[in-house]
Amino acid sequence: MAEDITQDKWQELISKDSEAVILDVRSEEEVEDGFIPNMLNIDIRQGQGFLDEIEKLDKSKNYYVYCRSGARSAQACTLMGQMGFETTYNLIGGFMNWDGEIEE
Repeated sequence: MAEDITQDKWQELISKDSEAVILDVRSEEEVEDGFIPNMLNIDIRQGQGFLDEIEKLDKSKNYYVYCRSGARSAQACTLMGQMGFETTYNLIGGFMNWDGEIEE
């Protein structure tokens, strides 16, 4: 199940979710501009490389996926669903609209 969620919902769910994995699907250059703490970065633009890395992840966990604007992360959630991941959440508006905690 992929679901688009707001920042508020994202932060609320993660705070209660022991199975949460934050997945940043942006490029390394974008990540250097800042990121949500405790994330795992796998660049969706790597194509097959992205799929290979995603395949190694635990499909039973809950994935909170973001990119810069929300478009690539929505695509990532769709791909992950097709690969058997049960729960993915796409951050509406992406990192450029994020006003929560960040690291640089």
